[in-house]
Amino acid sequence: MPRLFPYRTFLSTSLLLWMTLPVAGQGQALTSTPNQAVSTESNAANDRNTCFVHRVTGLPGSHQFASDFIEAIAADPSPDADPDLIWGLTADLSNKLPSQDRAMYISKSTDGGATWTQIARVDSKYFDARIGEGLRNGFIISPDATYFIITTQRGAFQVSPQPNPNQTLVKPIAGPRVPDTPPRTPITKKPGDPLRASVVEITPDGQHLLIGYGYFDLEPQLLRYHKESDGSWIEDGPIPHLPTDMDLLSLQFDDPKKLNPGFLYLGTGDQVYLLNLHSMKWSRIEGVGPDSAIHGMSVVGGLHLAACWGVYNPSGPGTVRRVTNARFLLHRTTDETGSNVRAYSIEVDPSKPTREVITSLTGVYTSQDSGETWTRLNDLPEEEFRSAHFNSDGTVLISGIAGTFLVNPFVESCAPHLKNRER
Repeated sequence: MPRLFPYRTFLSTSLLLWMTLPVAGQGQALTSTPNQAVSTESNAANDRNTCFVHRVTGLPGSHQFASDFIEAIAADPSPDADPDLIWGLTADLSNKLPSQDRAMYISKSTDGGATWTQIARVDSKYFDARIGEGLRNGFIISPDATYFIITTQRGAFQVSPQPNPNQTLVKPIAGPRVPDTPPRTPITKKPGDPLRASVVEITPDGQHLLIGYGYFDLEPQLLRYHKESDGSWIEDGPIPHLPTDMDLLSLQFDDPKKLNPGFLYLGTGDQVYLLNLHSMKWSRIEGVGPDSAIHGMSVVGGLHLAACWGVYNPSGPGTVRRVTNARFLLHRTTDETGSNVRAYSIEVDPSKPTREVITSLTGVYTSQDSGETWTRLNDLPEEEFRSAHFNSDGTVLISGIAGTFLVNPFVESCAPHLKNRER
């Protein structure tokens, strides 16, 4: 499938679509249903060995447009953390809500995403829903899960839950400001306003932080921080010689649970780069096509990439290869297929690394053979999906504009069956 337009155009179009959808939908909750009936999460515990799609309904907020979309899923970076103990970030930004009632929520799940408990509420003064908030916010957890770091259009913040979730303690993390000189592309900010914060990563010991800043077509920055004894974050300065002028879209250590990581992967609007944290030298990952927009990555079993124009799997040290032989069914009601899927995230099962899941503009796809062949989850709503998480039992938490679902796609009963056409 040929490229229809470059990443810059695609990003602008996607952002505008996100911004206008609440107006078009008037903030109503989505009611689209898949081909097969979707059960609720209350039945999930009894169905571990069957093929199912359970709609998750226990997230906080108004349940208006897109408020049940978990835009970021995170786990405790500690090496011995429970893999089914996860946290999710949601954004309740419907136009039907008064501006003072719009909020972001952090919720906790102890059962792999089947049920959720709100633990923090982030007030609207810490983000800006008018300019694409809720589309791509960074979200990480401290090793002891006592605080969280989120990034928004108004910078980066440390979020500390309190006994009353409505009294959440939110502390700004000092970051760069919009300069007096006009940027190359006009932005809806004034000189002196906080720059948009994007990607964020924390070392497993909780002592060092990396935060990306910048706007589309404005010189990006990746700043280093260290934690003081009083718990505050002190800036150490920028990572030097950043090898891109594009947006910073994804960030991950080569081994997220290693106390002293040696390398850092950075996905941008067109490429993937590797930073040697000892020499502080950058190199480019070989095999990534031009203008690829690396929305997501996984380092389980090697570097896997979810890009605007396809999926990449590891092929050797410092190299990846694009999956070109596989065909993704782009819409379940047509025969349109191609390898040019616009992917947002890629997840690899830590217990069975041959299993992969990608979320994309056209749905969710699974592979059981390290990405050689892919199956579309046709029982999900016909919508775009953006985040996913593997649970220890092989079930997968999926979330997107249509809501959040717990699925069990790798059991035998989920295998596709051919049907004879009636003559």
